[in-house]
Amino acid sequence: GNIYWTDHGFNLIEVARLNGSFRYVIISQGLDQPRSIAVHPEKGYLFWTEWGQTPCIGRARLDGSEKVVLVSLGIAWPNGISIDYEENKLYWCDARTDKIERIDLESGGNREIVLSGSNVDMFSVAVFGAYIYWSDR
Repeated sequence: GNIYWTDHGFNLIEVARLNGSFRYVIISQGLDQPRSIAVHPEKGYLFWTEWGQTPCIGRARLDGSEKVVLVSLGIAWPNGISIDYEENKLYWCDARTDKIERIDLESGGNREIVLSGSNVDMFSVAVFGAYIYWSDR
């Protein structure tokens, strides 16, 4: 198995084996303050949230190829990200807009607000079955 992580200081996404071997950078270009990542091994996708000058939700293959931006409008501080494997949906929370939203993870379409609060400061989100879990500050 592999482990993936973001490096905020160098604006990278990296991968390594679980024991730390075979570490390498899979995305180094075009990132500006990546935050969280989620991996869909069956479909071979890596998703990430990004702050910076142009906040977005991105997707790439597990090797970093075929990089696309799925969401770039109406987001400010996208924090946590989670995959609903049964429904093929991608969820994220935004600490500035105080929302949890979702999209189709293949097309990036059918964007929906799942939860909206005020002064909630969403930090992370997880989806399991029919339930959504989140943390705030």
